[in-house]
Amino acid sequence: MNPLPRAAVVWLAAVAAGATARGGGQLLVANKGDHTLSIIDPAAGRQVATVDEQGVTGHEVAASPDGRLAYVPLYSNVGVGQKGTDGQLVRVIDLARRRIVGTVDFGRGVRPHRPVIGPRDGLLYVTTELDQSISIIDPQTLKIVGAVPTGAPESHMFVISSDGRRGYTANVRSGSVSVLDLAARTLVAVVRVAPQVQRIALSTDDRWAFTADQTALRLAVIDTASHTVHHSIPLPGLAFGTAPTPDGRWLLACLPALNEVAVVDLTTQHVVRRIPVPAAPQEVLVRPDGAVAYVSCAAANQVAAIDLAAWRVAGVIPVGPADDGLAWAPAP
Repeated sequence: MNPLPRAAVVWLAAVAAGATARGGGQLLVANKGDHTLSIIDPAAGRQVATVDEQGVTGHEVAASPDGRLAYVPLYSNVGVGQKGTDGQLVRVIDLARRRIVGTVDFGRGVRPHRPVIGPRDGLLYVTTELDQSISIIDPQTLKIVGAVPTGAPESHMFVISSDGRRGYTANVRSGSVSVLDLAARTLVAVVRVAPQVQRIALSTDDRWAFTADQTALRLAVIDTASHTVHHSIPLPGLAFGTAPTPDGRWLLACLPALNEVAVVDLTTQHVVRRIPVPAAPQEVLVRPDGAVAYVSCAAANQVAAIDLAAWRVAGVIPVGPADDGLAWAPAP
């Protein structure tokens, strides 16, 4: 069920003030339905602008560390593994001027998807699915400066360890996770998980990688030291996007068919709460201060804000259709 009226914006004052009190920032949302990027003022709890991506739709977004720019790979007009347009561009959007100010062109269709800024080197890493690789871009020059092979098709989502040394991709219909040495730009291992997986997240201590089995009600938990599936976390439904809280205590998992977010206690590795959200939750992003988690809800065209102290939805923000990828842009 959808616990909040579709057109309503309900906002708790304490949560709304939190983003401003802790230094501010903007929430960025990739809207697949109309090829736009939403810019959200989280303190006001509303969308303040949209930017046309000018091409096939972007599914994901990353913000520059200084909060001035957004990077949106233009993936395709279809989902992963489906026949359709093969995107070849990454748009660079100035968040203050709210317009495209640069473009990376791969020169051919590669379906660029998940962008991540390296926490140590500041380079922009983007999954280039049709090349079975991660492409590396210098964000200053917008030149492609390297690549890392993933050894598997449909390397869709990507995370980087906190020290910047390791990368991990979820390879959707390969049902695997690739482990990458980002310094050497080499493939370390391919971990077989399930017939099909989706999304990936790391624990805050980088000990565990979590990916959602799409054929069973579980999260597969990979030991990043041994590159093996160590155990599973049972779930009440199929999961999609996941994210840990900054204190390392909790993992939030979107359950699209149930319209819920499951809360996993990482001490016990069990689900301890289920939070109703609007329809079809896709991706979850925890604000850097750990006070709020934002959840894109694609069938509702809304982002839900979960108060992580009260463990409930504090408000919803109308955005574009089929909203998916999220990023936090710190205040410049």
